[in-house]
Amino acid sequence: MAVQFRDYYEVLGVARTATDKEIKKSYRKLARKYHPDVNPDNAAAEEHFKALSEAYEVLSDPDKRQRYDQLGADWKTGSTFTPPPEWEGRDVDLNDLFGAGSGRSGFSDFFETLFGARRGSRAGAGFAMRGQDSEGHLDLSLEEAHRGGVRTLTLQTVTLCTACEGQGRRERTLCATCHGTGRVAHHKTLEVRIPAGASEGATIRLAGHGEPGTGAAPAGDLLLRVRLRPHALFHVLSDGDVQVELPIAPWEATLGAKVRVPTLDGPVDMTIPAGAQGGQRLRMRGKGLQHRHGRRGDVYVMLRIVVPPQLTEQERVLWESLAAASPFNPRAMMPKE
Repeated sequence: MAVQFRDYYEVLGVARTATDKEIKKSYRKLARKYHPDVNPDNAAAEEHFKALSEAYEVLSDPDKRQRYDQLGADWKTGSTFTPPPEWEGRDVDLNDLFGAGSGRSGFSDFFETLFGARRGSRAGAGFAMRGQDSEGHLDLSLEEAHRGGVRTLTLQTVTLCTACEGQGRRERTLCATCHGTGRVAHHKTLEVRIPAGASEGATIRLAGHGEPGTGAAPAGDLLLRVRLRPHALFHVLSDGDVQVELPIAPWEATLGAKVRVPTLDGPVDMTIPAGAQGGQRLRMRGKGLQHRHGRRGDVYVMLRIVVPPQLTEQERVLWESLAAASPFNPRAMMPKE
């Protein structure tokens, strides 16, 4: 006979091109919603949950998913699967089709492995699932990212309702504590240890501070993505390098000078070479951001020549004398048309 294929992608609410991660995420979300323990005496929800488990069993396995895609190439139009000639006259068992074989329970084995359900129990008994990971951002100054340290954060989090043990109901009545959600929100304070050399986009994982698990399963983790705040002096380049703009006087650029330059560890002395030009970059090795693996980036010093906004009478006389005595014409270096 012909077997009509179920659209597993539609059951899980994902595209045919969905990644393994997207499939897993969608399944976990829907499994929580339709699990029989969350929907007691709801036959439709239990049937939907079984369909989800069946779909995930196939699409989470690369070999089974490939065979499903090949055999159901026209699944969007509702085409059917025609078995080979040697199957003529007998029914096709989906467990045979996807490798469950005799003596194995196929989808139910997978369900028991993932959720900890006991063999022989009804679907959902003993249900346990690790909580999902939560994500957030942690804004750091360059100094904090460079040196590391400890930051105290106050977060709003959600935990299982202890009054109803996450069921949402108590003796078939709506739980007054969580109003049927099975979760309660509250604030908690955490100390976050920031490693020295934390970079933009790096992840700091706080184990057990994500969403609560179901049953006896542990909570997920809290993943904090590092964001570096803009700095008043330093501009982050790449690989731990930073750039700072340094104003210098015309005579310092002309004659050379030793000046103080800010770094993330405090000011250091640097020599400006005679004849330095505005826009020129000087490099100070190993004075940039700390790397998590011990290496240091560099500081690039961008020179900016600044003239005095106001002149004393003596300064004006000296500048006029220099202008009269010097043959230098900066526009002579311009390219000719």
